[in-house]
Amino acid sequence: MLSELVHTRKGSGEPLVLIHGIGHRRQAWDPVLETLAESYDVIAVDLAGFGESPAYPLSASYDMDSACDNLTDNFALWGIERPHVVGNSLGGAIALELGARGLARSVTALSPAGFFGTLNRLQTFALLIALRLSSQLPVGALRALSRRAWGRRLAGASLYTHPERFTADEVFGDALALKHCAGFERTIVKGVNYAFRGRLDVPTTIAWGTRDVILPYSSSAIAQERLPDAHHVALPRCGHVPMIDDPALIARVIENTIARTEETAAA
Repeated sequence: MLSELVHTRKGSGEPLVLIHGIGHRRQAWDPVLETLAESYDVIAVDLAGFGESPAYPLSASYDMDSACDNLTDNFALWGIERPHVVGNSLGGAIALELGARGLARSVTALSPAGFFGTLNRLQTFALLIALRLSSQLPVGALRALSRRAWGRRLAGASLYTHPERFTADEVFGDALALKHCAGFERTIVKGVNYAFRGRLDVPTTIAWGTRDVILPYSSSAIAQERLPDAHHVALPRCGHVPMIDDPALIARVIENTIARTEETAAA
């Protein structure tokens, strides 16, 4: 199965693939894209059924095997092999799965899914479903909310600590992406019982926003238990999608992970 993925590509150097979370789109990476493109061949991708990428056929499953297979097929189309991968939320889990399958040179996972406690799991899926339902307002209402400062704060309160940094057009675009994404429910169904249990032999960083309310910071303790050899980083004053909250810190975390790949090769 090959679903060609819409993507933005900038820069030159070693390939670096950026993977967004559920209901989001590749523009989530805009705050760090230019900085990373100064050193790497950066590809920010819309996952199948999200952003501008078409959904999988109804016969296909929205599980991790499908996500990893489809991404690696697209890697071949883009002329890359074993890129560095960075993901947020669902994208973080996919990045870890790619690393566990030997399909990535390094992995940076920002608040990755797959490390749920019992209560955290309920909180996460309740908030995600609430976000999805809120996006089903009429387009005119979504546009009107995005034009008001309080509306932008309300829309981003569960995702960022600094939702006020978004423009009206950016908030409206994110709302439409969440409203129209065809892969949301099929991903939720597969994600309800998902847990990451893999092992990685490549440089891996798991970074967690200390103010994350979608996947609470307490989940990082579970990640540390399951992946004790990974580098674990707290992201102070960052929410679930930390790229807007501290883009300089996120770029530095990614660059530090990639640098460990070079150190490993030199050793």
